[in-house]
Amino acid sequence: MRIRKAVITAAGPKQRTLPLQTLIDRDGEEKSVLRILVEEVVQAKIEDICVVVLPGDETAYARVAGEHAGRLRFVHQPEPRGYGDAIFRAREFVGDELFLHLVGDHLYVSRGQTGCAQRLVELAQAEACSVSAVQATRETLLPHFGAVGGQPVAGREDLYRIDTVLEKPTPTEAEQRLVVPGLRSGHYLCFFGLHVLTPAVMEILAGLLAGGAAGVTLSAALAELARREKYLALRESDRRYDLGARYGLLTAQVALALAGRDRGEVLSRLLELLALREMDAPGK
Repeated sequence: MRIRKAVITAAGPKQRTLPLQTLIDRDGEEKSVLRILVEEVVQAKIEDICVVVLPGDETAYARVAGEHAGRLRFVHQPEPRGYGDAIFRAREFVGDELFLHLVGDHLYVSRGQTGCAQRLVELAQAEACSVSAVQATRETLLPHFGAVGGQPVAGREDLYRIDTVLEKPTPTEAEQRLVVPGLRSGHYLCFFGLHVLTPAVMEILAGLLAGGAAGVTLSAALAELARREKYLALRESDRRYDLGARYGLLTAQVALALAGRDRGEVLSRLLELLALREMDAPGK
């Protein structure tokens, strides 16, 4: 089973401009966030990519994709009807195949040469099921993420069979329903922003959206998916960066730089800034 398609959602009102921003990648080259995401997908040996955008945004997105513009197909989400609706807009593109899903306002920084998406895709192909990347996250950050509960897979320290999915749970809800053996106290498995999903997700979303309600979450569909079929979570040791968070773009830029070829130069500049700050402090 080979995964051939990817879906990037980027139509949210607070999300749509973030993939257009320019950063310096690990290789020292100026690239848009969208291009960095597309290259993450291509490294996973996926070349057919659908981007969910607001009508009219496709021209700007194609322009910042650079040499990868020809790989992109665009579908529209005309109104902000929620994350679940955004993914459902790619139903015709996905068809009856498993697909990789990324959110357009996150960046992923791997410690090694293998990308986060590539590891996820390889596991999903081997297991022939949906797999979500997750990260052990302290409970104070639960309001920002969907989270999962489940049991470790025998013989693996980083793999879990998901049985529960909650969208932005409270610490009390998480403590009651999302405790996972082996995690530190006060930490839970939260979504990383990368998923490989079976087409059953589209069927579930169709049912959830049939009533016309806005605001359907992906987590709601994944909770039902866990009840229907095998669904795994892969715990990531790499890092995800939410570009929409306070100082999110700055944090992601520093992380990319420190993981790349310009690490020494960036560290020198940061130390220089800190030294100047100390010199300018009152009383100095």
